[in-house]
Order: sequence, then C-alpha cells, then structure tokens
Amino acid sequence: MPSKRCVMSKWGRAGACATLLLAVFAAPAEEADIQFKGYYKNLLVSSRTVAPQQEDYTLDLNRVRLEARGRPTDWLGFEVQYDNEALLGSFLDTAQFRQLKATRPATYWDLEDDYLDRGSVFARQRLYRGFVTLNAPVADFLIGRQRVAWGSGRFWSPTDLLNPFNPIAVEREERTGADAVLVQRNLGPLSRLSFVYAPQRDAPSSRAVQYRTNVANTDVALMLGEFRGDRVVGLDIVGRIGEGGLRLEAARTDTEIGSDFTRAVAGFDYAFQNTVTLTFEYYYNGQGSSDARAYDFTRLHAGLIQNVGRHYVGAQAKYDLTPLLRWDNVLIVNTDDRSRFFAPSLTYSITANLDWSGGVQLFGGTDGSEYGSFHNLYYTYVQYFF
Repeated sequence: MPSKRCVMSKWGRAGACATLLLAVFAAPAEEADIQFKGYYKNLLVSSRTVAPQQEDYTLDLNRVRLEARGRPTDWLGFEVQYDNEALLGSFLDTAQFRQLKATRPATYWDLEDDYLDRGSVFARQRLYRGFVTLNAPVADFLIGRQRVAWGSGRFWSPTDLLNPFNPIAVEREERTGADAVLVQRNLGPLSRLSFVYAPQRDAPSSRAVQYRTNVANTDVALMLGEFRGDRVVGLDIVGRIGEGGLRLEAARTDTEIGSDFTRAVAGFDYAFQNTVTLTFEYYYNGQGSSDARAYDFTRLHAGLIQNVGRHYVGAQAKYDLTPLLRWDNVLIVNTDDRSRFFAPSLTYSITANLDWSGGVQLFGGTDGSEYGSFHNLYYTYVQYFF
C-alpha cells in the first residue's frame, strides 16, 4: 500500500521524470554528449542517540547513486542523480529513527519514497539532484533540484542559506539540494549576476540576488534576499595573503521572529609542499548565546539550527601519508562553554575505483554544554565508483 507521502508527491515525481525524458531524448543519442556514472557505498556507524531519548545503536547504510548528465543540444543540458538506499541495524528500532521517518522532507517537491519498512530493513529511493540547464543569449537558467553554492566557508557559511550543512555530520560532502530556479548572467570574464527563487512548502518562498566580481585579484560577492521570511544581506570575500588563502564572510539577518542577528566567518587556508593542508576558521554566531543556560537544544536536535553557542573556532589538517593514504583531522571548539568536537579519520585508495575510510567523532564538554550533549561515534565505509 503506498504511503500518504508517496501519493501526495506523485505529480512531483511525474514532472521530474518528464523533465529527464525531455532532456535525454531531445536529440539523437549519437549526437548527444551524455555521461553515466555512479557509486555504491556501505557505511557502518555505531553511537548513541541524543533525542528524543538515549539509545545505543548501530547503522548499516547501503547506497547506490546513479548519475546521468549531458548536453543533448547546444542550448539544453541536464543532470540527474538518483539514490536507492537500504538501512539495517538497531538504529531502525530507536525513537530517533521513528521521529526521522515522520519528518517531512526539507525540499519543496517530495521526490522520495519509502518502499520497504519491515523492522529489520528499511529501503527508500529519492532524487538527490535533478535539473535542466537552458542556455539563452540573455542568461543561463537552471531549473530543478540543485546545489546553489553561495559562500566560501568550510565549517560555517552565513550566506549559504539554501543548502545549509552540519559541520559535525559524518557525510559532510552530502548537501540537500534546493528545488529552485537559478538565473545567471555573465557580465564579463570575472563578473556574474545571479538570481534564485526557491518555493517553500510551509514557509514564505526564498528569493535572492547575488553579484560576484573580482577586484585586485580578490573575489567579492554581494548578496541580498529573503529566505523563508527573513531578510538577509551578505558579503563574501576570498583573497590571498602571501601563499595562503583568506576568506571573510558575513550576513545580517532581519527576522520577524526573535531579534535580528549577524553571523560572520573569518578563515585562512595554507598548503605546504609536503602535502599538509591546514584550514582555520573563526565563527561568530549572533543567533546563538554565550550563556549555556539559554541554549536552544530543541531546535538544534531537530536540525533547524547548526549551533547554539556564539563563538567558535574550527581547524582542519590533511596530510597524504602516502599517495594512497590520507590522514584527516577536524577540530571544532565552542569557546563559550569549552565543549569540543574532534574527528580524526584515515582514507585509503584500495584501487583506482575503490576507497576505504574509517574514523571517530569524539565529543567533550561538561553537562549542559553543546558538544558535551553528544555521544562518541565510530564509523567505517567502503565506496566503489563506476
């Protein structure tokens, strides 16, 4: 029996399939530049849930991602990424997983379906990315589920409001796409004007304009928009100091719910010749509080905000121990309550198409602190690309 969510989303899925078919068959196959690729990933995680109650768990996630992209004609391009996932382990018996299943997707179109739920195994499919690109003389139009990559922050990004990410997520490279229309017009070799419109299901629609240019070998981006009812103005600057890269990013938010606030990031990157790469960031979160007694853990655990404190520092160190083995370390400290997050990991390239990785996420802090409220997490995965 189809789920209620599946029934509600049938027109959205039909529209996505029609768009894909139009893109693929708009030109004869021998004339179209179409590429197919994908991967299989097995991720094993062991930890303890935080909300709504504490429960030990293991999770075995199996994901197949199929990707097709191409340009059937000079004026039309497309990209589609389809996920099929199977979840196993005791995590399926936790209250947190039951809560996640009942949560509606954050995207406007419900392009996912839970097609198997038998207690010991849970399977789902979704459209991770799916958009077409229309190239016209006046501008380029990107329509569909996409990654609108504004902002330059590594751990935090005040201007990346359509695709916010969690800096302590196990799969930090995974970013929920935005169902949006993105219009881009090049104003010169180094300048571009962009406009994005993203409808929202349970909130006011988001719309914003960004102007990006280069001044004295420094990239500068100005952003003005309205995101889910909040009015935001932002600035992103990326330049160099000597051999290192300097990043400055800030956004001022005028909200109708609560007080107005500012978020800002200052970052520095440096790559040594011995393959060591260092990244440092300072984050000011005006939306948070310097007093742990005022932390809003309810919104944090629900994923509505990424941090509850006000002042943070983050650092990352990567080192290629061999051409095939990389050591990665991430450290984040809430300087208000002294809680911390440390995540060392190793990644080994077994073959040209097969990677293995293993790591831990270690949380520390006193009772009532931000990272002290989480539990240590251990994971390993293999990923085969095809």
